[in-house]
Amino acid sequence: MSRLVQARRLEGVDKNIWVDFVKLAATYSKVNLGQGFPDFPPPDFLMEAFGRAVSGEMHMLHQYTRAFGHPPLVKILAQLFGKLLGRDLDPMTNVMVTVGAYQALFCCFQAFVDEGDEVIIIEPFFDCYEPMVKMAGGTPVYVPLRPKAPKEGKLMSSADWQLDPAELASKFSEKTKAIVLNSPNNPLGKVFSREELELIADLCVKHDTLCISDEVYEWLVYDGKEHVRIASLPGMWDRTVIIGSAGKTFSVTGWKVGWTMGPNRLLQHLRTVHQNSVYHCATAAQEAVAQGFQRELEHYGKPDSYFVRLPKELQKKRDQLVQSLVAVGMKPIVPEGTYFLVADISKFKSEVPDVPNSDEPYDSRFAKWMVKNKGLAAIPLSAFYCGAHKDNYNSFIRFCFAKVRHVVGPSQLGLANPLRFGCAHITRNTGQELGFCMNNERSEWKGEPGWRP
Repeated sequence: MSRLVQARRLEGVDKNIWVDFVKLAATYSKVNLGQGFPDFPPPDFLMEAFGRAVSGEMHMLHQYTRAFGHPPLVKILAQLFGKLLGRDLDPMTNVMVTVGAYQALFCCFQAFVDEGDEVIIIEPFFDCYEPMVKMAGGTPVYVPLRPKAPKEGKLMSSADWQLDPAELASKFSEKTKAIVLNSPNNPLGKVFSREELELIADLCVKHDTLCISDEVYEWLVYDGKEHVRIASLPGMWDRTVIIGSAGKTFSVTGWKVGWTMGPNRLLQHLRTVHQNSVYHCATAAQEAVAQGFQRELEHYGKPDSYFVRLPKELQKKRDQLVQSLVAVGMKPIVPEGTYFLVADISKFKSEVPDVPNSDEPYDSRFAKWMVKNKGLAAIPLSAFYCGAHKDNYNSFIRFCFAKVRHVVGPSQLGLANPLRFGCAHITRNTGQELGFCMNNERSEWKGEPGWRP
């Protein structure tokens, strides 16, 4: 055909960094710390629940269920999160199940954003926010988290990346339809404090603006930090859509079960998008997730709760990775939440010199060099910024520490048996070496039994 076939709304959103880096990782990497999914199994109680759902006598779990959410799942979500939010939730009108948090985001932008509407996005941001806003006809307006120098002798924390209150306020206008909040934040791991959320909430109320609150990493917070739900703040319930993810909550990213919560006046429009696009989510997966939440509600706050155990184990992995990155000269930004860690790679610039007249950010070229030459896959931080701002933060890369079976320092590399594990190594000219080891498909993990990652 000679005529243009693609819709105009696809212009400028056809590129996706994950396509390029997933291909590179599959071709070159021995250890893939790029994409955000764990390399350990889900908890036993969840796998058992899924087994019962697909192999038991409840044959109707193989058929359609309620389009807006399997009744057992929306009921337990309403029960648990009603307690956390301090309000009664109607499972049929205040909760909607989606095909992962990704579809929940898509429903929000399609339901609320019109041509000419502006949507404030906090940088760095999960990369799909920008194209989804554009596809809905909206205009993204960016406001950055700006790093502040840490105290002398201290590593930088994700808490050191902060919004400038005056700058944030300047982004609101009569055209502002919504702000997208991601706490804990991917890629930084920042957990927004109550004071920071109150700043955002006050501006939302003042300008009658919606808040799309992406809280998929809500259970993965460290060092005693508190995850504050912005919908619980004064004036925010009626203007907030909360987005959650079973994939991140129970380490089952492939199940693609997510949800939205909020007032019926907002969710009714999400239901319209949902029923005219995806319509329905996998019944058996919803049943298993419902049983998982029922179990967690009964064990809430107890030592054997998965929501208690998982962040403790991930914090250990985070701390191991921090120590090893410091040993080879990188400067890690210690995350307060998520399972991502961003590191400053400025000291490695001699390894991958600048290319004159190149439009590709330095961190992107470094990440490609590292996977091709060192077998270690990571994601450049510039991928989480808009085009105009990519070069402002191009000396950082993001690691996913949920996939690290072992992170070993210079004196410990002998612990890794190359016959059992795939390993990647980075060496500086000081002779110090950083090794990452992780199970490959042919290895047999002989570690401790049970759920432990």
